Amino acid sequence: MRAVLMPEPGPADVLQLADVAEPEITLPTQIKVRIEAAGVNPIDTKVRQQALFYAVTEPVILGLDGAGVVVAVGAHVSKFKVGDAVWFCHGGLGREPGSYAEFCVLDQDNADHKPCNLSFPQAAALPLVLLTAWGALYDRGSLQAGHTALIHAGAGGVGHIAIQLAKYKGARVLTTVSSLDKAELARQLGADQVIDYRREPVTERVMALTNHQGADLVLDSVGGAVFANSIYQAAPFGTVVTLLKPESFDLAEARLRNLRIGFEWMLTPMLRDLPAARAHQIHILEQCRALLEQEVLTVHVNQILPLAQAGQAHRHIEAGHSQGKVVLTLR
Repeated sequence: MRAVLMPEPGPADVLQLADVAEPEITLPTQIKVRIEAAGVNPIDTKVRQQALFYAVTEPVILGLDGAGVVVAVGAHVSKFKVGDAVWFCHGGLGREPGSYAEFCVLDQDNADHKPCNLSFPQAAALPLVLLTAWGALYDRGSLQAGHTALIHAGAGGVGHIAIQLAKYKGARVLTTVSSLDKAELARQLGADQVIDYRREPVTERVMALTNHQGADLVLDSVGGAVFANSIYQAAPFGTVVTLLKPESFDLAEARLRNLRIGFEWMLTPMLRDLPAARAHQIHILEQCRALLEQEVLTVHVNQILPLAQAGQAHRHIEAGHSQGKVVLTLR
């Protein structure tokens, strides 16, 4: 089968299209999936740049998000049958092969039925960002109807889903963007107020829009100064959730405001082998599948590239300021 291999950490040029042996089912609860499309996420580029999460010597297949068709099932599989369309977030961190390949094998408990109204590229774009946004807003952030949520980078992969989930919960949504095109996308997705951080001071604008109270929940998917400033954009007794490792932040101001600081790292269940947490993530995908089929949620796919252009997909993400998601197609 064709697959994109990463023989060693490095720039995007290290990614190589190659022919490798197809994976085969080895456990009775596994399914084999013919991958139709693979989502590309910033974590893929970081693993490629820095190192894997597991010590391995063989070339690695990256990619966590995928969507495809079940072509074989183990003897004890009850959730799927051959021919079922599925989506998943699995592998790609060094231990199990990822989705940048024509086939993959995974346990039935780590996949879900694909939303019937989505194409394979649309479905492949979603699992990681759905799990991240849901976890950040609902599980870590305890977002409630009537709250004000400030979502940074609202036109990004996580941000454009977070806007929709926050509106679904009944929150008022403020978001930051960097261009007029992104502002229009954020408004189409339901954002109530859009702040162009290149044209206006974000903290001052947030305070003006919240009667000088701040947001009940601030979601940071950028890090650095954006996270540090989020402390000053949060209301007293509010919550700041970040997706990244903070370099530093003002503990004194956070304490003075009685803030909750939360971290959302959707890879934890996979990295720490936490079955209950993995089951919770599949339950999230099941709920999101219903919302997608009801057209409560939508996905913005910015680029669809062939598998051979995985390196170009990585470069596009690393350039920053992209809208929505980038997907690799295998057919």
